[in-house]
Amino acid sequence: MNLPLKSEIDKQGQAHLLEKDVWVFDLDNTLYPADADLFPQIDVLMGAYISRLLTVDLVEAKKIQKGFFLSHGTTLKGLMETYNVDPQHFMSFVHDIDLTPIDENQELNGYLEALPGQKYVFTNGSVDHASRVLNKLGIEENFAGVFDISHSHYIPKPNPKAYDYFIDYFSIDPKKAVMVEDMARNLAPAHDRGMSTIWLKTDNDWGKMGHSKNFIHHEIDNLTLWLKGLLDIKG
Repeated sequence: MNLPLKSEIDKQGQAHLLEKDVWVFDLDNTLYPADADLFPQIDVLMGAYISRLLTVDLVEAKKIQKGFFLSHGTTLKGLMETYNVDPQHFMSFVHDIDLTPIDENQELNGYLEALPGQKYVFTNGSVDHASRVLNKLGIEENFAGVFDISHSHYIPKPNPKAYDYFIDYFSIDPKKAVMVEDMARNLAPAHDRGMSTIWLKTDNDWGKMGHSKNFIHHEIDNLTLWLKGLLDIKG
C-alpha cells in the first residue's frame, strides 16, 4: 500500500483554509519575523516608562511590567487600572521605535494580495504603530482594516471580549475566518468562536505560554513560506 507523503497530508489538511473569507493577522512578531527584534525595543521603553512613572529602578520596573502582563493581559491594562495611566500617552511613548531592522517584503505582499478574502490586523498595540509597520513592510494596501486595543475599549487579547468586539466591528463570521498569531494563548478565544487557528511558532516563553493543540489547528515556522505553500495548493 502506498502511503501519502507528509507534505501531501499537510496540503490535504490545509486546503480548506483557502475557502475562508477572512484572514486575521496579529502584528508584532507575526507579519515580520521575531528576529527583527522590534519588540525588545518596545519592552525597554515600557520599562523606562514605568521607572519614570513610579520612580523605581529599571529592575523593579521590569518586575512590575511583567507582573501586569501576566495579571492583566497587557502592561498597559495593568497601568490603566492601577495608576490611571493615559493609554494614548503610554502607546506613543513605547512605540517610538526604530523600524530599520525590518525591510519591505515584496514576496509577502504578493502572497497576501493573492490570498482570497478580506485581511485584517488584530493587535494589542495601536493603529499608528500598525500603520508604520505595515507601511515599512510595504503590505499596508492588502488590509481592509486594523483593529487596535482602543477599539476594544483597552481590553486586550486574550480576553474573550476583545474578540467579540473585533467580530462585531468588522461584521465577520468567525467560522469563515482564519487567525494567525505568534502568541499561542491568544488563539484560544479565536478557536472558541469558530475560527481556524494558525500558530507562528516561537522560542519565546511568552509566545509559548498556554499552548495547547486543543485550540491550535496548524503550527508554522515562517509566515511568508507558509503562505507560498498554501497558495501552491490553489495552483
